[in-house]
Amino acid sequence: MEAQSSSGLLLSRKRRRESFNRETEEGEKLGKIPRCTVGLKHPAPFADELVPADGKPYERVSMEEAKRGTLPERPVRVYADGIFDVFHSGHARALMQAKCLFPNTHLIVGVCSDDLTHKYKGFTVMNEDERYDAIIHCRYVDEVVRNAPWTLSPEFLTKHRIDFVAHDDIPYSSAGSDDVYRHIKEAGMFAPTQRTEGISTSDIITRIVRDYDVYVRRNLQRGYTAKELNVSFINEKKYHLQERVDKVKRKVRDVEEKSKEFVQKVEEKSIDLIQKWEEKSREFIGNFLQMFGPEGALKHMLKEGKGRMLQAISPRQSPNSSPTREERSPSPTFRLPFFTKTSPPPSPPPHHSGARGYLISEDDDEDDEN
Repeated sequence: MEAQSSSGLLLSRKRRRESFNRETEEGEKLGKIPRCTVGLKHPAPFADELVPADGKPYERVSMEEAKRGTLPERPVRVYADGIFDVFHSGHARALMQAKCLFPNTHLIVGVCSDDLTHKYKGFTVMNEDERYDAIIHCRYVDEVVRNAPWTLSPEFLTKHRIDFVAHDDIPYSSAGSDDVYRHIKEAGMFAPTQRTEGISTSDIITRIVRDYDVYVRRNLQRGYTAKELNVSFINEKKYHLQERVDKVKRKVRDVEEKSKEFVQKVEEKSIDLIQKWEEKSREFIGNFLQMFGPEGALKHMLKEGKGRMLQAISPRQSPNSSPTREERSPSPTFRLPFFTKTSPPPSPPPHHSGARGYLISEDDDEDDEN
């Protein structure tokens, strides 16, 4: 029952993975996955550390039986081999596909040794122990075979009771053969998987080689010595100089960005000030014209004052019978609008002789004195 539940969980993961890829391609919004705890607590064991299998004869499971599902005590034993240097997501996806081939799968992973790999494929970044350790900590792996063979012999398949071999179906030419999996395919034991495009060990190494100087400088900054990096003294000084130059460039770039931000803020403030100045200047000009313009208030005030002055200083004809002092009405007092000071009290009029004369008002006397 545990095997069936685990296989059902793996199939659900596969469906989620397929739906994830399909929705990503279509550009649809991804849904949420329910929370669950499915992580393993222990690494996968090595094949040479397991208890030997019982004495029952080895009987392979057919493809039809494997797809229908087997009993929990008889899982389908799938074998996948490789170098797994610089273990990455492409490796993990291939092992996940191998694990999800059948409802009840026991995944065995073979990892080739350094000697075989250097002989048939080339030098590796990680040694064999590091590659073994990476595989046993992959969640899809149930068993790991160390020092796996380059080509699979019938004795090896029988020893590990292998039902199917999982690998991508691209012919793998090596060791003098056009396809090292040809005899597996002819025996009906081959289960194809799909490669993950865009990532491989060779691609990762190419990135590092292409940007060699960048990664050397990176490790020098992190405390590695030139001897550990196999860098000469001159190159070490060159990399340190380049790092200082880059720091100066970064500082200059930061200063430029800050200065641009400052100039932008100053421009925004200057625009606001100019707009306010224009508004104030228009208001000032309008008030000035309203006061001192051709039809301004000052002109009307001057006209009014001039008329009053002319009216005040013009002589008035005396009547035939001069009224007495008591009957005469006091002359109007004229004050210029510019003076707030009160005029002095009027003095008594002088007496004139003669039958006919002009009477000058007190206001006229004040004007004459002024």
